[in-house]
Amino acid sequence: MRRSRGVPGAAADSPDMSGRGSRVYLDHNATSWLRPEAREAILACLDEPGNPSSVHADGRRARARLEKARERLAAVLGVAPAQLVFTSGGSEADNLGLHQTDRPVLVSAIEHPAVLAARADAIPIPVEESGIVDLDALEALLVRHRPGMVAVMLANNETGVIQPVAEVARRVHAHGALLHVDAVQALGKLDFRLDELGADFLAVSAHKLGGPVGIGALVVREGLALRPLVRGGGQERGRRAGTENVAAAVGFAAALAAWSEEEKRRLARLRDRMEEAMRDQVPEARIIGLGAPRLPNTSCVALPGVDAVTQLVRLDLAGISVSAGSACSSGRIGRSHVLAAMGLPPAVCNSAIRISLGWSTTAAEIERFVEAWTGIARALLPARGLALVPARPT
Repeated sequence: MRRSRGVPGAAADSPDMSGRGSRVYLDHNATSWLRPEAREAILACLDEPGNPSSVHADGRRARARLEKARERLAAVLGVAPAQLVFTSGGSEADNLGLHQTDRPVLVSAIEHPAVLAARADAIPIPVEESGIVDLDALEALLVRHRPGMVAVMLANNETGVIQPVAEVARRVHAHGALLHVDAVQALGKLDFRLDELGADFLAVSAHKLGGPVGIGALVVREGLALRPLVRGGGQERGRRAGTENVAAAVGFAAALAAWSEEEKRRLARLRDRMEEAMRDQVPEARIIGLGAPRLPNTSCVALPGVDAVTQLVRLDLAGISVSAGSACSSGRIGRSHVLAAMGLPPAVCNSAIRISLGWSTTAAEIERFVEAWTGIARALLPARGLALVPARPT
């Protein structure tokens, strides 16, 4: 039986994940495992009553926990705590940010569905084949439409490609517009601060980095007013009504604090070894965005001639979870708007899967994925008349 060569360095890049079950989970850009630090922080909150808007002792205790979490998150993003508005997640934060102007809005063609759907009248900004926004096209659209806001994500959720947000901000502000940045996938995996990016609004979320589902935030540039989408109470300084989810906010802060530079380097090593092994075993494999700066945990791989759904189903049967495109489309799998916007041919768009690593990913899991995926490629590619190089012995 042919076997893949495997992924070197397994022992060096394997955190203790005993008890996680027999499946291999490589869909962290959809939702990551809850980090132990976040779980402990959440459980401590759940054992205590109190609405953070109440003035009694229990309410004041809940308020203190909430504001401590806000301070911890704000410190990482380089902003004052008052600039951070808690939301139910990244999608709400995107919608809140994009509804701060009544003038035309420009959005990059590769944005998350939460951004694309937030403003039906949005004008798309083309991207290059690398997946990076076309700055010349952006400049022309700024002149032609005189928008009130531009939305360009920091890092793409499907390809991991990182955008030149600081340069985008310079051009946007020169035309008197505001910049909204979806940084949901980048948080925890890249080091950035609001002032360095030049963003006016920044959307973040917890569950992509090991925090709980159902908590996010919109970061607002100092001095900007914010008109609420959700009204009804004075929470979040009148900018977002509704009782704050204290336990989730605390878990969010704990999960973000658990990330380290070594964690990011470890994921980058695993991802690079995985891609090397995949291309070594299956030369037809195409890594999308390979020449562009990317997140350390994300790989989008196309296998032209083999439908992405077929790959997902076979990997799922093998006990391995990956995805195709964004996971935020109610379970639907269709042609990726991101890859189509990059000008990639249908054979590539329809065959691309996303492998996204997280804090819990081990080298052994990567090796198991590569072996399973290689077997799928060997089973399906020859039927389409494509030749494979012989496998190297293990």
